[in-house]
Amino acid sequence: MTFASDVLKLLRLDSSDDKQHLVIRSAGGRGKAAEYSFGIEEEYFLADRRSLDVAIQTPNELFESANWSTGGQAMREMLQSQLEVATNVHVDVNDAREELRFLRREVANVAAQYGFVIMACGTHPTAVWRMSQPSPKPRYEEMIEDLRSIGHRNMMCGMHVHVQLPDPEKRMAVMRAMLPHLPLFIALSASSPFWNSHKTGLKGYRLAAYSELPRTGLPELFESRHDYDEYVGALQRSGVIPDESHIWWAMRPSMKHPTLELRAPDTCTFVDDAVAIASLYRCLTRHLYRRPHLSKTVTVVERAIAVENKWRAQRYGTDCIFASKDGPITISELLSRLIDDIVEDADALNCAAEVEHCRTIVERGSSAEFQLRAYRENGNDIAAVSRWIAASTISGRALRSDAPRLRRHSARASFGNDNGILEFAVSRAVSWRKA
Repeated sequence: MTFASDVLKLLRLDSSDDKQHLVIRSAGGRGKAAEYSFGIEEEYFLADRRSLDVAIQTPNELFESANWSTGGQAMREMLQSQLEVATNVHVDVNDAREELRFLRREVANVAAQYGFVIMACGTHPTAVWRMSQPSPKPRYEEMIEDLRSIGHRNMMCGMHVHVQLPDPEKRMAVMRAMLPHLPLFIALSASSPFWNSHKTGLKGYRLAAYSELPRTGLPELFESRHDYDEYVGALQRSGVIPDESHIWWAMRPSMKHPTLELRAPDTCTFVDDAVAIASLYRCLTRHLYRRPHLSKTVTVVERAIAVENKWRAQRYGTDCIFASKDGPITISELLSRLIDDIVEDADALNCAAEVEHCRTIVERGSSAEFQLRAYRENGNDIAAVSRWIAASTISGRALRSDAPRLRRHSARASFGNDNGILEFAVSRAVSWRKA
């Protein structure tokens, strides 16, 4: 079987060496840019195609089909109501965006064949966690056995971003330096204002529920990789965890890959928002890696302030006013300072436009604002929120009819088609290495 080269070029695909199947490849990179290759993982809810109620039980065949159609890039998550996708490793941000759109279309098309839709958000508006069922995999069954009702309450979906560093052994220093910035990523991605059919009053409720799990929240202030390994080793020897994949902090060094993994964000409803947040994190990772002295400036006081700001980001989202040693600072001001700091890194990684899009998120609001508006404008009808999420997950971007909101400067200083675009397997072509 052969494929038209012009079609492959349009889709940024390529044929395998044996010409028997397609692979998704990054456009490649040279020199310094290739050192900061990255990938994005997204978790989605599966919901009934008609009622949009969250799925309770889902057939293995659905995931087998999704896995096949994406070349192994779609899989089960902890609960049967969840599906996860993972991009390949990229150095070109446009490739990452197009692949993420491709993955959403593919799994949506497969889900539709089994009577489901996918919904990209941090919490499903009407899901009842007490009805959740673990996925039929030994790892998840063992986790539920350990976590009990807290595991069943893990009906939440997040986005993870991996960035590879030139020297993976320096990940601990970058992780420490990154700590004060984590609340910003939480605020930008907030997409979980509802829980069990109730408006929570938070823009990002997901992390509030997620914090019930052990080994979550912000990382500790480890001085070195040796300290981190001692911590993990103590838990393993004590029979607490089988391996470090059971450490679920908002950011962690990956066990499988030479990357630093951001885990704090909610799943973004809009693809462009997801790519923008991933790009901001990637550029900041490069910035901090090249300035190792910055890790020494993060003290126990800085971490304590970051913990407070994490809560504020969950509560207020893109309306957040953060705490700092110098007093309150708006999210707009904080983001502007950060973008100014990383302008050189954004240029080096060719993603300045994506980083700038973070300003758009602040101006018009994250997914949480759109969900709350759908709720208000439809007479507090929670079903309207689910309809908006389902439609926007597939469109992947804010529609023209979704007019930007007017910013409220409050005085809180007190604080594809139905048959699928591609009907062939897409091979997972690259691993975590320099592209």
